[in-house]
Amino acid sequence: VQLQASGGGLVQAGGSLRLSCAASISISSFSSMAWYRLAPGKERELVAGITRGGIDHLADAVKGRFTISRDNDKDTVYLEMSDLKPEDTARYICRGRYNGDYYRGQGTQVTVSS
Repeated sequence: VQLQASGGGLVQAGGSLRLSCAASISISSFSSMAWYRLAPGKERELVAGITRGGIDHLADAVKGRFTISRDNDKDTVYLEMSDLKPEDTARYICRGRYNGDYYRGQGTQVTVSS
């Protein structure tokens, strides 16, 4: 099981990015998928999650700015990010739960300049 994240980059504050997480197996096989982020000096933060049934969860810090969605035909989960802030700077990692185990990819770096 592999998860490949992409779409990160350098963006100015107020800008937008769309992150993609492509799975090597059908994403319908995952009971849930999520994005979390790692930033130097900060605790790991769960940003967004979505279940197989499509129920999503967003951290308070990103509500109204981020959206998580899934495309079962493309076996890809997306994180649409808008109105980005410097505090959103982090490595964003995609994680999926499959058969009770968690799988994660290398992630993609998002840097927001002020």
